[in-house]
Amino acid sequence: MMRVVGFRENLPVDDPSCLIDVEVPVPRVTGRDLLIRVQAVSVNPVDVKMRMRRETHGELQILGYDAAGIVEAAGPEAGLFRTGDEVYYAGSIARPGSNAQFQLVDERLVGRKPYILDWAEAAAMPLTSITAWETVHDKFRLSKDSGGTMLVVGAAGGVGSMLLQLARRHCPDLMLVGTASRPESREWAAEMGAHHVVDHRGDLAAAVRAVAPDGVDYVFSPFSAGNLEAYAEMLKPGGEITAIDDPEGLDVTVLKSKSLTWHWEFMFTRPLYAPHDTAHHDLLNVVAEMVDGQQVRSTLTRRLGPISAASMREAHAMAERSAAIGKIVIEGW
Repeated sequence: MMRVVGFRENLPVDDPSCLIDVEVPVPRVTGRDLLIRVQAVSVNPVDVKMRMRRETHGELQILGYDAAGIVEAAGPEAGLFRTGDEVYYAGSIARPGSNAQFQLVDERLVGRKPYILDWAEAAAMPLTSITAWETVHDKFRLSKDSGGTMLVVGAAGGVGSMLLQLARRHCPDLMLVGTASRPESREWAAEMGAHHVVDHRGDLAAAVRAVAPDGVDYVFSPFSAGNLEAYAEMLKPGGEITAIDDPEGLDVTVLKSKSLTWHWEFMFTRPLYAPHDTAHHDLLNVVAEMVDGQQVRSTLTRRLGPISAASMREAHAMAERSAAIGKIVIEGW
């Protein structure tokens, strides 16, 4: 048996039953799966969304889409890792998550843990690294020779922190403008690589124009509702937006006159629709090399523990307030 943190009902975070401690059987390893002994997990907005929206029908649901741990066993068809390897990964929302002592994960979604990081530091990185990497490479298709200006909204958040770092290293000629409202979040965004940091409260377009008078070429948007007119005003003709949120009733016609492009970035697309793709494995290994080469750093800012329903409820409450800088990680059992 193993301990897990899960839920059976969609309840508010202040209800003690919104996340519960349960014991379940350890899953059996088959195919290309790895059985991973989880050492640390981090909490993301997707955990909150799934806790509140996923249909449960009274069945136990296990969240957790960021983790670091040790390979306990490998399936008969697995060949990328061996027992004892230290790994980090985000996994798939179609399977039970990492808020468990042991988790089954397809090896093609797993990367080797950066050597210089501890478990919590490593667990802070997979989901945001994948999201940021796919934004830079798959959506905006930026190269080392790319110039122009990118606006990173919510620059002190988990994904914003990684996007600033990866874009700064990958595109040295790209000017990065981050948004943040508090002094501590503005300082953090600058540390992560923003050339300029502006306040996203008030007139966002005017604030951006003050540091980028000619406008911007790219916008990364985790908070799209109510911002499309500002994006349309500040973007140059032919500019691009990549969004990761779920704005209801989105009307993008305001983007038409400048022929602006809207991209969706959802890092679980590959695990869901291209399960044989090794892109996540490959890019996590590259990020690990960058970390070990001290080109990028973990965005861990808050440690909780041990892994339990009580600690997880605390982390979910912080995530719901959207005020956290960097990432919150829960470690140990």
